[in-house]
Amino acid sequence: MACFSSSTRLMSSLCSPLLHHRYISTVVNKNTPSYSYVIVGAGSAGCVLASRLTENPSDSVLLLEAGPKDKHLGSTRLSWKIHMPAALTYNLCDDRYNWFYHTLPQAHMDDRVMYWPRGRVWGGSSSLNAMVYIRGHAEDYNRWQSEGADGWNYDHCLPYFRKAQTHELGPDRYRGGDGPLHVSRGKTQNPLHYAFIQAGQQAGYPYTEDMNGFQQEGVGWMDMTIHKGQRWSTASAYLRPALSRPNLSTEVRCMVTRVLFDGARARGVEYQQNGQIKKVFAEKEVILSGGAINSPQLLLLSGVGNADELKTLDIPVVQHLPGVGCNLQDHLELYVQHACTQPITLYRAQKPLQMLKIGLEWLLKFTGYGATAHLESGGFIRSRPDVPHPDIQFHFLPSQVIDHGRVSSKIEAFQVHVGPMRSTSVGWLKLKSKDPRDHPILQPNYLSTETDVLEFRECVRLTREIFAQQAFDEFRGPEVQPGPAVQSDAEIDAFVRQKADSAYHPSCTCKMGRPEDRMAVVSPELRVFGVEGLRVVDASVMPSMVSGNLNAPTIMIAEKAADAIKGLPSLHDPGVPVYQPRKHP
Repeated sequence: MACFSSSTRLMSSLCSPLLHHRYISTVVNKNTPSYSYVIVGAGSAGCVLASRLTENPSDSVLLLEAGPKDKHLGSTRLSWKIHMPAALTYNLCDDRYNWFYHTLPQAHMDDRVMYWPRGRVWGGSSSLNAMVYIRGHAEDYNRWQSEGADGWNYDHCLPYFRKAQTHELGPDRYRGGDGPLHVSRGKTQNPLHYAFIQAGQQAGYPYTEDMNGFQQEGVGWMDMTIHKGQRWSTASAYLRPALSRPNLSTEVRCMVTRVLFDGARARGVEYQQNGQIKKVFAEKEVILSGGAINSPQLLLLSGVGNADELKTLDIPVVQHLPGVGCNLQDHLELYVQHACTQPITLYRAQKPLQMLKIGLEWLLKFTGYGATAHLESGGFIRSRPDVPHPDIQFHFLPSQVIDHGRVSSKIEAFQVHVGPMRSTSVGWLKLKSKDPRDHPILQPNYLSTETDVLEFRECVRLTREIFAQQAFDEFRGPEVQPGPAVQSDAEIDAFVRQKADSAYHPSCTCKMGRPEDRMAVVSPELRVFGVEGLRVVDASVMPSMVSGNLNAPTIMIAEKAADAIKGLPSLHDPGVPVYQPRKHP
């Protein structure tokens, strides 16, 4: 049989010498600290949970984070790299806040090793990301329901998006007005953003007032998690306001090495901090919120995963769950770049003296070029008339990005980040060893299907069509990338293999589903199958990728999970209108 019975799993776990040692230590050591909930990971989901679960004063929470605090505004050691929106690329180069993951060489991308920055700090990747707030399409969540995530359709998810949010434009049927997460629109008024939106309309795409509202499809202004000129991570939105609660405890610079089990019940975790090995117990639940890489890694290290693979690493099996680490999905994107004929890009702003001026203005007033990530416009389009909802996303930037921003721009230029939203390439992650400090093996299998190759050709051609519109005539210089010599299918395919890169959206590695789904890892209540007292709450539980950026959906997942953990019924708003494209004959 592919899966052991629950009785077999229980007997095998009780017979394991290591697990028996865990059982003895749990019972005997009365000095080990205990909390109602232990949350592993103070990232986009963990900070939300820490805030929501401590709203009940009778419950105590310990929040564990492998990285440091995000020194906040007003502290003597301001982490300006985190809190200044325009400084986001610095975090991509700084392993103080970053796990610095890398994939295996990608066979369909000229054997390139892909760089995956992930947050290792309070706020997690919401402290490193580009602050783009995109929820995805309503049909993504309806698809989750059909894939086995019962109760996660759009009617049940939209209320949690609203609950989380305070939008600067005010509340409506789609936007929230009193949530912790402040969301704003861009303020720079750069004419290139207006040109992009106008060019998109000239190319035949609609204008959308709110791509997180009734109509995702079209071009328009992006929402951003920026508040009063500062990055508004989940650490700022959720964690910091809750720190004064006596029932919330936090620890930083501690790496959780395994979940501790009594038989098949999670009782706590073991972690390393300052050279010491420590343990802590959870009276109610252990909650993993380490993200799409760390959560499955910790499950595997704790004996929850594919039994055969765990045995090869001499890890005692607690529960055979072959789906742990499988179903890895990510958005791939590329940059189409044009030289700009006018000095209105961010090229000069990246000169040392200008950067100093921008930094001083931001430190003094939280205004100016430092107060935005500059990804202020964008859009979602359908690549073909028969596609039911947008499958291509644009992020427009009035600058040139080279090597994840680790190399300064060379010329006055603008670009669009473009990529397919629902790629069909699926990968996996596995343990490299039983040492928790070893990064797992990451295999996204990029461009491993013909569908994905064809979609990227469309991305290049449709982007060129937008840039060719009249709105860009006064700004458009020569195409820098891919370059005018790249025209045929084969030439475009080669360019994609050489230049496409991760959009930093790994997900789906602990997929949510029904018990009969052999590859599902957690139930719709986000409980890990086959064990008790253990949940996963982060982007790893997505059954499939959403059509957009991942931060907003991850926060929504945590908001919805918090109600489930508290035993509250899910919020529900049936019948919310959603735009339907005109049917083509």
